[in-house]
This record gives sequence, structure tokens and C-alpha cells, in this order.
Amino acid sequence: MRWLALFLLSLTVLTTSVALYVRAWYWTPLGTLDQPIRIVVDAGDGFSRVSQDLVERGALSSSFLLDLTARLSGADAQVFAGEYELDKETSPASLMLMLQTGDTVRYLVTLPEGVRLAQALRLLHEADGIRTVLEDATDPRVLEMTAPYPPEGWFLPETYQYERGDTDLKILRQAHEMMARALDDIWAMRDDGLPFAAPYELLTMASIIEKETAVASERAKIGGVFVRRLRQQMRLQTDPAVIYGLGPAFDGDLTRLHLRDEDNPFNTYRHSGLPPTPIALPGVEALRAAAHPETGLTLYFVARGDGSHEFNETLQGHNDAVKKYQLRRRSDYRSTPKEDSGS
Repeated sequence: MRWLALFLLSLTVLTTSVALYVRAWYWTPLGTLDQPIRIVVDAGDGFSRVSQDLVERGALSSSFLLDLTARLSGADAQVFAGEYELDKETSPASLMLMLQTGDTVRYLVTLPEGVRLAQALRLLHEADGIRTVLEDATDPRVLEMTAPYPPEGWFLPETYQYERGDTDLKILRQAHEMMARALDDIWAMRDDGLPFAAPYELLTMASIIEKETAVASERAKIGGVFVRRLRQQMRLQTDPAVIYGLGPAFDGDLTRLHLRDEDNPFNTYRHSGLPPTPIALPGVEALRAAAHPETGLTLYFVARGDGSHEFNETLQGHNDAVKKYQLRRRSDYRSTPKEDSGS
């Protein structure tokens, strides 16, 4: 019986040694990676597929222990698809947890304030890892999102987080939901007596403010100018709206001929009131400026050439400012509210 006791003792020692080795292996960083690597797990892949990929890329010397541990723990059936990043500190334990919880690589894409929807969509198409399913902004799925309104302006400029494989449509839906919430909230808290019949008109005004403003502190001032013009039934006469209506035909030079074109529905030099749609994607601060315009008497503003504007209450003061700054032939010269004040 002594031999049996020795056998059992040896078996116990061996089993304990193996258990200690596996435990140490399980919690010890792989340590084989000189720099982080990324792996892509497709839907339906299990740990065996992942471990084989790691062996081929030199992160694991053998897939046996990882496969065995995954099967024994039941984790093999709980792998989330996605892109994962591993580094030299990644252990089998942290790898399994990463795959079971879907702790995938996150990317960021920014839709800047003041871009058009077509430009925003182009940025999504150029971003790493975003899957393109929309050819352009006229896709029925985009139009359905913002119906009964055209889609321009209805997507909030913001930085969005996504995973590799997410679609441009998914991110646009998120941007639309955020814009709809922001517009509803800001509309509910707007100042009394504004010349806007519906939130869509405030959205349109915000898009004009966004395009006219380079200095954040001037948003409410410019909002005040445009609101007073609407109240006094003056034409808005804002260059960015005219340019939007010109579309691809605009070559960078806004001419008097453009300002006289009555066929352009966005020509606010010829047509009263707001343009038919927003002309860009306005940010939250532009929405707030439209909802809370600065009070005062100013009706005119002209760009100084450094991004800021000079504001005036009288046409004479405005004309003097136009002469002062327009004579510099600055390309960033802004709209004038009277046709005889010259642009």
C-alpha cells in the first residue's frame, strides 16, 4: 500500500503544481508584445479563433491553455465581436474579461460647427473604421429621420464615439437625436416675443448665426441684429445664406450679380424673412444665441478682418465702417443690410 500512498502523493504534488502554474499563467501579462496590437473578432468567432490569431502574431506561444481555460469556464460562448487592443500588460485573464464584456477600441470623430450636412457626411466617410452605407444626404433613410423638414441643420456638431464597423447612418442618427433634444430644450426656454413661429425657424436662425460668427462672444450680438431686422421687416442680407443657395456654383467670389439674383431662394438680399432651410449645422451656443439674442439697437455689423465685427445702430455709422474695412479688400468681409451700402 506504500506504493499507492506515494502515487497519490505524487499525483497531488503534480496536480497542485499544474494548478499553480496555470494560475500564475492566467494572471501574468503576456509580455511578448513589444508594442500594442489590435485584433478583430468577427461575429461567431470563439476563443479558439482569437487564440490562433494571437499565436500567428507572436503574442502567444501556444493556444492550448487559453482554449482549455475558455472551454472549462464557459467563456467560449460569450465572445463579443469588435476590435480589441492588447499590449504587453495584457494577461489571459484580462484578455478573457475584455472579450466577454465587449471592451472594444473606441474611436472619435468630430463634426465641426458650421459645416453643411454634405461636409459632415464626407467627414464620416473619411474617418477610420466607419462603414459607409449612405451615398449622400439625399438617402431616404436620412430624409425619413428629419421629415417633414429637409435634413440640413438637423445634426448636432459634436465629437462622437464609435467602434470599428459602426455605420455613418448610426452616427448620424445619434447626431440627429442630440440635435432634436437640444432644440426642444432651448426652444422651451427661449425669450418671449421672438419672431419665430416654430423651433425650425430658430434652428434656421441659429445656422445663420453660426456661419456669421468667428468670435464666440459675438453670437448673441449678431443674433440680436438679425432678430431686430426681422421685427422691423428688414431683409437679413446675410452672405452665407446666398452662398449656400449657390451651392457648387460658388467659386469663392460673391459678386453683386449673385446678390441681385432673385432666382436664388436663399438670397436674403432679395427675399424677406428667413431662408427656406438652415444653411449649416449650428452648435448649441448658436442655438442659445438665437433663443436669447442680445438686446439693444444695433442693426448693422461689418467684419474687421480679424474675426470680430464692428456693430452700429445707424446706417451712416455702418457705411463708415464698411469704407474703413472693405477698402482693405478682406475676403472675410460680411453682409451689409442695405443694398446701397455696398458689398
